[in-house]
Amino acid sequence: MARKGNRVQVILECTEHKTTGLPGTSRYITTKNKKNTPDRLEFKKYNSILKKVTLHKEIK
Repeated sequence: MARKGNRVQVILECTEHKTTGLPGTSRYITTKNKKNTPDRLEFKKYNSILKKVTLHKEIK
């Protein structure tokens, strides 16, 4: 039997992109250990549409 792990896939979405009104979205997919980090993740990642580094937060 396969063991169910604590690692889950999460989607990070740009917070600044929503306010600009430009079409498209900047999203990244990553994994996290839900046992060690129960809170939502926040990373600074590159947004290719805005052409700068912006804050990306975990979405549902």
